[in-house]
Amino acid sequence: MTSFVSLVLAEHDNDTIRAATLNTVAAAAKIGGEIHVLVAGSNARGAAHAAAAIAGVSRVLWADAAHLGEGLAENVAAQLLAVAHDYSHILAPATAYGKNIAPRVAAELDVAQISDIIAVESADTFDRPIYAGNAIATVQSLDAIKVITVRATGFEPASASGGHADIQTVAAVVDAGVSKLVSREATKLERPELTAASIIVSGGRGLGSGDNYMQVLAPLADTLGAALGASRAAVDAGYVPNDYQVGQTGKIVAPQLYFAVGISGAIQHLAGMKDSKIIVAINKDEEAPIFSVADYGIVGDLFTLVPELVDELGLGDGHGTA
Repeated sequence: MTSFVSLVLAEHDNDTIRAATLNTVAAAAKIGGEIHVLVAGSNARGAAHAAAAIAGVSRVLWADAAHLGEGLAENVAAQLLAVAHDYSHILAPATAYGKNIAPRVAAELDVAQISDIIAVESADTFDRPIYAGNAIATVQSLDAIKVITVRATGFEPASASGGHADIQTVAAVVDAGVSKLVSREATKLERPELTAASIIVSGGRGLGSGDNYMQVLAPLADTLGAALGASRAAVDAGYVPNDYQVGQTGKIVAPQLYFAVGISGAIQHLAGMKDSKIIVAINKDEEAPIFSVADYGIVGDLFTLVPELVDELGLGDGHGTA
């Protein structure tokens, strides 16, 4: 019987592990065999120990150097390549971080990347969505090393605690010297982060303006402890920043509860949220495609219905005051 050893690229901030890493470990567990995690960073002891605590992980490879601290793709990819030939599978989360690194690794190894998997059929066969999620392709790879990105919403996360993996220090690769971080602007959120939220309230073009977006949706989101999201149309219209965008070209989410308010339901939006456990749609157009995926649909004026919903939830006047 072939023995598999998978290497998961950890996404982290040098202190903690990002949530998508846990889903990627869960995907590796479906493949079978041992699971190792690579933490490439600077002063990343905290992240290495957090990786070692993930259930199912047997070893953590910790590469530490100043030029690895910002997660520049050229350097992290080189670090992965330095150890790649010891592994049958290399997995990265299908986030901006993972998708920036994995193709470089696949190209250098001269293998076909298997992108955005949502299920593991066997050690060499995987399911991935195509055509904006309207079809699922089953892909088999005969490459000796399989380079895979994992859609986080396709796998329940591994437990962040309970593991006792060994931490092995590995030599850091030299700085590629071809890129540098000029600046980073961190978005500070008062609400849950969009891809990690269990409840999301999203708005579309039907809200009419950025002021309306906040006035109508913020009280509902605050009541429910929800994250705020938006359709591409709302983002393109300037209602909210692109950090809010849910969809094929935005963020892929699968919360327990998803409110789609004033969103028509274009294919590109549905691709990002149709795996939500419960979908509630509010739209004045009863023919809107969003109703085809909604568990609960309300046809009517969102400017009346949403404040009424907030009132029913016990927020008084429906504008954020109790």
